Amino acid sequence: MTQEVWKRDEIQSPCVQICVIHPETRLCTGCARSIDEITRWSKMSDDERLALLAELPKREAAPKTRRGGRAAKRGRKAQ
Repeated sequence: MTQEVWKRDEIQSPCVQICVIHPETRLCTGCARSIDEITRWSKMSDDERLALLAELPKREAAPKTRRGGRAAKRGRKAQ
C-alpha cells in the first residue's frame, strides 16, 4: 500500500498504523477506536470525526495494570 492513502484532503485519521485490537477493551491499542469506528471512519461526516477525535484522549485502549503473571495463575489454580 502506498502512503498516499494517508494524505487525503479531509480530517486526518487518528490511525498510527499500530492496528491491534485489545481483547478486553475491544479498542485499537494504536488509536483507541473501536472496530466499528475504524470501519465507519471513511463514511463519517466532519462533525462526527471531530467529535470522535475529541473523545479519544479520554479512552484507555489497554489496561495499564498487569494481569498478574505466574503468581496470579498459581493463585487461580488453588481456588
